[in-house]
Amino acid sequence: MDRFTVTYRIVAEDDADAAARAEAIALEDTLEIPRDVVPAGYIEDVVLGQVQSVTASGSGVWTAKIGYHIDAVGRELPQLLNVILGNASILRGVKAVDLTPNDDLHARFPGPRFGAAGLRQLTGRKTGGYVCPVIKPQGSSSETLARLCYLTAAAGADIIKEDHGLANQDAAPFKDRIKACAAAVAQANNERADQGDTSRALYFANIGGHGDQVRDMAYYAKDAGAEGILVIPGLFGFDAINRLAQDAELNLPIMAHPSHLGPYVLSPDHGYGHGMLFGQLMRLAGADISVFPNYGGRFGFSQDECMRIVESCRAPDGIGPAMLPSPGGGMSIDRLPDMAAHYGADCVYLLGGSLLRYGENIGDAIREMRDGLNAA
Repeated sequence: MDRFTVTYRIVAEDDADAAARAEAIALEDTLEIPRDVVPAGYIEDVVLGQVQSVTASGSGVWTAKIGYHIDAVGRELPQLLNVILGNASILRGVKAVDLTPNDDLHARFPGPRFGAAGLRQLTGRKTGGYVCPVIKPQGSSSETLARLCYLTAAAGADIIKEDHGLANQDAAPFKDRIKACAAAVAQANNERADQGDTSRALYFANIGGHGDQVRDMAYYAKDAGAEGILVIPGLFGFDAINRLAQDAELNLPIMAHPSHLGPYVLSPDHGYGHGMLFGQLMRLAGADISVFPNYGGRFGFSQDECMRIVESCRAPDGIGPAMLPSPGGGMSIDRLPDMAAHYGADCVYLLGGSLLRYGENIGDAIREMRDGLNAA
């Protein structure tokens, strides 16, 4: 097909109103000029978005499918997002809920560098879910955080994720913290190897700072020994992930955090669908792991919304290789068997604040996490 398709949920008064709103979306997200002055020929036939269908879904809601040509996009992710939900994001009652890529999108946006299969190789965890403690809280010293990294990595954690609130505060400055934590995980991995463990922990450093520092900070983290990075697209933009994911020299897996993205999904009538934002767009940007709030936690996502995210992360026809979903947010060890039964093996299971109750015995919590996942 010569166009990729975006599916929108539209609130309208009747069929005619829904059709008019769909035409408005197609126009606003591409040309943004009055319809009667759209030049005939290439601009009208190719660049202008094309309404493919508008169907009633009941209760004042319609589903519209609009096709866009790659020529309206070019080769940069920001403009692709501008076409998908640019000016249309300012229209009332418009929510983008699905993206159907075509060959052009697949060719220009390769998606995750590592994906689910790549993380298996990097961690050596051949089967089962990934145990991922979150190192926190902010206000702790670099030494305290590094100690947590060591204890959890030595106990068999697969991914050591920094809390997204650890930026460049005075208590644990970025450079000092990264060096200490990376060294601690490296020490634990050496000890695991000496004991015959063929798996290893990957330390994901959170990238904070200013927008123009993201690349330099990512490279610093790599040089200091980090084997993955955490990026917040809600703060730095999806293109920050995209640029890092396509950087062959950096060559690090990327975990995307959902902070600041809630307003994009929480309204039923505006923004993005859960699966599209935390699944399709994260994958499109190049994230290898997408963190999202689990159902039953403190953030209120439903089980259905979470499954849409997971399905989008894993869809075989999605952009690039499948990536790993990572549910978290107020989870506890006793919930892991249920979560594992629900999400399966190709999933990164996050636990954070509840692990701190174990103190110096936090390694016991990591082993309990592994037992909980294996019990599913």
